[in-house]
Amino acid sequence: MKARTAFLVLLTAGVVGTAAWLVFFSPVLGVRSVEIVGNITVPSEHIEQQAAVADLHPLATVDLAGVQSRVLGIRQLASAKVDRIWPGTLRIEVVEREAVAAVPAGDKVAIVDGQGVVIEIRQEAPPLLPVLRVDNPSASDPATVAALQVIKAVPGAIAPKVRQVRAGTAEGVTLVLSDGRTVVWGGTDRPKEKGRILASLLKREKANVYDVSSPDVVTLK
Repeated sequence: MKARTAFLVLLTAGVVGTAAWLVFFSPVLGVRSVEIVGNITVPSEHIEQQAAVADLHPLATVDLAGVQSRVLGIRQLASAKVDRIWPGTLRIEVVEREAVAAVPAGDKVAIVDGQGVVIEIRQEAPPLLPVLRVDNPSASDPATVAALQVIKAVPGAIAPKVRQVRAGTAEGVTLVLSDGRTVVWGGTDRPKEKGRILASLLKREKANVYDVSSPDVVTLK
């Protein structure tokens, strides 16, 4: 009886040990493919290379946080989520940063997202991207932050017409449209009201300057 019990214990230990070896050390359950989803402009090959996970590395021991950190080293990416898909797939789901403005930087322009993060540096601004002009462009500058919030608040029908966004202060954001008309937006308060009023005014009123900084008292010049 004792011998039988000992045999069962050894057998169980052997099975558990073999299973542990298969999961944590063997290439049998290793990474055989990397699935990249959510990317549009960033090549999957670039993301996989940045992830730096060796083929057949045991899936169970892949450092998911480490992979996420390395992938987010690609500045065009806003977020990344890494998961194990058994038996052998590492899935990386990413969200790309959306370019909202071009900021002059010497003889080049910095393309930034809605948080002021620089996505890339280009020789010139893309045709439909507004040029942001502020005194101290940075993600922590109040005027920059306000201007970027206003860009996102501009109604969709008007947004393609915005060519420049100027902000001397967080309360002094001004838009310049493609036809030369100017919109004094003011601060970031009451964005929906300002957008609705501006859309209506542009359709029915001809003026050079539309001041919607105070939605209760709109002025035209």
